[in-house]
Amino acid sequence: MTDQPFTAAGLRGAVDLTGLQGQPTGSTQSRPGGAGAAAAAGAGAQGGQGGAHGAPGGVPAHGVAGRSGLVVEGTDANFTEVANASVGVPLLLVLWAAQVPESRDYLDTVVGLARALDGRLQVVSVDVEQNPALLRAFQIQSVPVTLGLIQGQPVPMFAGVQPAEAVRPVLDEFLSLAVQHGVTGRVELTDDGAQGDDEVVEPPLPPLHQEAYDAIERGDLAGAHAAYTQALKENPADADAELGLAQVGLMQRTEGADLQAARAAAADRPTDVAAQTLVADLDVLGGHVEDAFLRLIDLVRATSGEEREQARVHLVQLFAVVGGHDERVKKARTALMSALF
Repeated sequence: MTDQPFTAAGLRGAVDLTGLQGQPTGSTQSRPGGAGAAAAAGAGAQGGQGGAHGAPGGVPAHGVAGRSGLVVEGTDANFTEVANASVGVPLLLVLWAAQVPESRDYLDTVVGLARALDGRLQVVSVDVEQNPALLRAFQIQSVPVTLGLIQGQPVPMFAGVQPAEAVRPVLDEFLSLAVQHGVTGRVELTDDGAQGDDEVVEPPLPPLHQEAYDAIERGDLAGAHAAYTQALKENPADADAELGLAQVGLMQRTEGADLQAARAAAADRPTDVAAQTLVADLDVLGGHVEDAFLRLIDLVRATSGEEREQARVHLVQLFAVVGGHDERVKKARTALMSALF
C-alpha cells in the first residue's frame, strides 16, 4: 500500500462489515437523524449525486451515541453503531497500530486539524491490533489509513502518513461533500476538544426546522422547502433555515437530472443560463465546487442584463449551499466582483 490518496473506486465494494453485525452494540433507537435511520439513509449517499436525505441546517449536535468530544474509539463491538452515527455527523476514521508509532503520531496530526473545525466532524480512532474484525473488513495491509463515513458510506482519503498541509484541503472537500448530502450535524466538544464520555446534549429543533427535517426524511422536498421558507419569513436572520433552504433547493433542481445530457446541452449552449446553472448544480453535488463556481463566473462575464443577473443570483445560491466560511466561496466572491465590475 502506497502513501498516495485513495481513489473512490479503490475502496468501493472492498469494505465488508457483515461480520460485525453480530457484535454487541449500544441502543440505536430510531429518531430523526439518529442511528436508527442509517439503513435507509445510507443507500441514498452512494455516488456523487445520490439522494441527499440527511439533515440540512439546524441539525442538533450529535455523533456516536453516548460519546461527546472530538475523538471516539471505534471497535469491533461498536462499529455498526459508529457507522450509523454518520447519518447525522460526518465521521473521520483513522486506522492505526501501536506497533507503528508514526501511525499514532499521524492520528494526533489529524485530531489537531479536526479541532479547528468546531465540531463539524468527529474523529474515530481505530487500533487495528485490538480490533481484528475491522482489520479484516477494511483489508488493511499497512497503517495508518484515513477514510470518511457519510450516511454509512465510506469516503476513501489516504493510505500512509500525510503532512498536515495535504490533509486539510481534503477535510474541506469532505465537509463540502457532507453538506451536499445534508449531513451537517455537529458534536458537542469537551473543553479541551479531546475525547469525552458525557452524554451528548441534543436540544430539540425549532418546530419548523423539525417539520422540514421530517419532510426530507420521507422524501417530501417541497414540504421541506415550504417549512424552511416559513422559518425564514418568521425570522430572516435564521442562518440554519437559510442553509437548509439552499440545500433543499439544490436537491430539487437536480432531482432526476441526467449528468451526461446536461453537460452536452451546456456544451452546445455556452450562454444558456438554464443549461449552465444545471451543470453547476450537478458539479456541486459531485464535489466539483470550484468548477461550478468558475462556470457561473464565466457565464456572468459572457451575459448581460436579466440573464447576467440570473447567473449571479444562482451563483450566490451555491455559495449558501457550500457555506460562507469555505475558502473557495471567499475566492469565488472576489472573482464574481471582478466579473461584475
